[in-house]
Amino acid sequence: MIESLPGSEQHRCGFSPGRSVRVYEDSLDLALFEAAFCFTCHEVRMQGPAVPPALATQFFDPGALPARTLLSRFRKAAP
Repeated sequence: MIESLPGSEQHRCGFSPGRSVRVYEDSLDLALFEAAFCFTCHEVRMQGPAVPPALATQFFDPGALPARTLLSRFRKAAP
């Protein structure tokens, strides 16, 4: 779902991510990457050993169906 997020232009809000996803190896010892999403400035920042520098900062369309679905899942998972 994350991979299908359409791109967007950069917006400025100070980047205040409220949601993130962390992906682990099968052993669960080391996180391969974490993607932190800010739905206000449409930015996702990724970090970790599996993230090439060119992909560390990306922008997405928060109104697109994959983004709305992702945000809905984040909200359902939050206590």
